[in-house]
Amino acid sequence: MAVPVIAIVGRPNVGKSTLFNRLVGRREALVDDRPGVTRDRREGEASLAGAAFRVIDTAGLEEASADALGAGMRRQTDAALDQADAALFLIDARVGPTPVDHHFAARLRRHPTPVVLAANKAEGRAGHAGLLEAAELGFGPPVALSAEHGDGMGDLYEALAPWLECGTDDAGPGPGGEPPLKLAVVGRPNVGKSTLINRLVGAERLLAGPMPGVTRDAVAVDAMWRNRAIRLTDTAGLRRRVRVSDRVEKLAAADTERAIRFAEVVALILDATADFDRQDLTIARRTVDEGRALVIAANKWDLVADPEGVSGAIADRIAVSLPQVRDVPVTVLSAATGKGVAALMRSAFAIREVWDRRIATGELNRWLRDALAAHPPPVVKGRRLKIRYMTQVRRRPPTFALFVSQPAGMPESYLRYLTNGIRHDLSLPGVPIRMVVRAGRNPYVAD
Repeated sequence: MAVPVIAIVGRPNVGKSTLFNRLVGRREALVDDRPGVTRDRREGEASLAGAAFRVIDTAGLEEASADALGAGMRRQTDAALDQADAALFLIDARVGPTPVDHHFAARLRRHPTPVVLAANKAEGRAGHAGLLEAAELGFGPPVALSAEHGDGMGDLYEALAPWLECGTDDAGPGPGGEPPLKLAVVGRPNVGKSTLINRLVGAERLLAGPMPGVTRDAVAVDAMWRNRAIRLTDTAGLRRRVRVSDRVEKLAAADTERAIRFAEVVALILDATADFDRQDLTIARRTVDEGRALVIAANKWDLVADPEGVSGAIADRIAVSLPQVRDVPVTVLSAATGKGVAALMRSAFAIREVWDRRIATGELNRWLRDALAAHPPPVVKGRRLKIRYMTQVRRRPPTFALFVSQPAGMPESYLRYLTNGIRHDLSLPGVPIRMVVRAGRNPYVAD
């Protein structure tokens, strides 16, 4: 059955993102007291009184704003209205209908999507006057609610019930039952992350432009690539922390870090026309520390004057600065033209398979026997360290347990030797590998 879609619309700072978070049951959209924090439209799986539906959080409807960013935000809101079964028009009950609310009430009446009026922040006496005045907007009595405190959710369900019986968004599972590739797109500001996702989706799904800082929320977008499902997450550009003082930018950075933690593969986008910055390496290391698979893409390759020199410089910097993920895939592309995007996606799907791989215990211990013979463990406190057994204890990322005689004496240099050997000999290129040292005998051999 198709899933109903409800779009939350309204002027800035009336609580749309707070209500979105309430309906999806977790903090996904950024919330701040200042207006205009939300820019892209964000979608989430929501539920109300047991009814499941998709909810869309939209940018605040601005009355004028003729600049490119304002126009793009309006297009995003219009796209959400076109997709929705019903629009939830939110106003501030404490303020009452404003001229901007009246302006967009007229705009919504011209749109074919049905409208339900709701007055947020209606808790207490301060919202009573605004509730009475809201009827003048022409959508009947409003639903009184408090998104922050959860009041009025039952009344909201009753108002939306006619559209929760049917919907237009038919998002089925991927072909063959393969789970979607969870791919987070990260990088510094203005490197082309949103442009890349729009290219993959085949539409202007996200705001993109030459000005840095357009993206704030980490926005998830479902798409298909060559008949394979992907869930793309666009993220805010990450600057060095010492340069971040704005509260919204701090919230956006935390949202990006959360997107990295919940991704399977992280695509680090570089600006090929600029130097490989220290912040790029910081983002790459953060990805590896979280245990995510990493792919690197040098964007704007169509603008590079010396492709061979730039390619060599990137490879050298990665080899020196990211030894913990040797052979990480590096792709050159142009998100603006689409050239190289297919190669990036092939690398992302391929490295997920490596990241998700399990190696049989017998194969591991045969490899371990040869590795120990080629380079025996060191002597610790007058006794040679004994590695008795090895097994893979988890995937995603590949994690291995070593049962040794003196765990505290295992030197990091020997762990690096074993890690690099596994990566090379057992075909685990480009993914983080974890080694856990444990005391004890082989658990599969009786005393």
